[in-house]
Amino acid sequence: MQTNLKASSTNVTSTRNFLARFFFSLFVFLGVSTATGNPVVAQENDAASAAAQANNPLANFKAVNVQNYYVGDISGTDQTGNQFWLRYAQPLSLGNTNWVLRASLPLNSFPAQSGKTTGVGDLNVFAAYLIDIGNPAVSFGVGPQLTAPTGSTDGSGSKKWSAGIANVLFNASSPILQYGYLLTWQASFAGDSDAKDVNIGAFQPFLFYQLGGGTYLRSAPIMTYDFESDSYNVPIGLGIGKVFKKKDITYNVFVEPQYSVASKGPGQAKWQIFAGFNTQF
Repeated sequence: MQTNLKASSTNVTSTRNFLARFFFSLFVFLGVSTATGNPVVAQENDAASAAAQANNPLANFKAVNVQNYYVGDISGTDQTGNQFWLRYAQPLSLGNTNWVLRASLPLNSFPAQSGKTTGVGDLNVFAAYLIDIGNPAVSFGVGPQLTAPTGSTDGSGSKKWSAGIANVLFNASSPILQYGYLLTWQASFAGDSDAKDVNIGAFQPFLFYQLGGGTYLRSAPIMTYDFESDSYNVPIGLGIGKVFKKKDITYNVFVEPQYSVASKGPGQAKWQIFAGFNTQF
């Protein structure tokens, strides 16, 4: 039995080390292969349509996004869950450098030991430093992120301060097909000593196919790996959205069902519905 436990522990450690190296290598590879050039003022891509830019997280606009995940099946429980997000993004300049700042605050409602716990979650902020890669249709940014323990109830937040890195790419070279990703990693460094440590990597690929008239197909699932618990979730998604513009404001409404094709550990979403209403101005 001791031998089996040691072997299991060794396997978990090896898996964590491998995935840690994978996430680090992915950051380096994506950065080196995509981000070559000097920083320039972020600007709207003239080659892309308003519908394409409506899904660009690095677009040169202020943005207010209201998004929601309804989780219909959660591993380890027979209850449902919900996560409502309020997000704000704004381009800004610091000296000769240009950035996009994004702040996100969730309202969480998930199973607890007695029913459900509902409350404000942890505030996350990241700042992406914009880099000119020589193609005005491609937006690329990388920078720090910080998560503050703003959870209002037990279970709605981590009770930990966490910091890490965020890397974003959005390619709108084609007016028909746009793609990109958001790659993040963060780990806790302070907070409640009795709370579980945070060490999480996430990869969100974007894929948008324009059907014309502002209507588009979309896929933007978030794949996660928890280095502390050795748990993970790999969903896929396919949805539809509509972009329309009134005066100087671009509106973007969408719905995207998502299904997990691989997961490990309790608390993982087996299927969920991602919906949102985004504005750019």
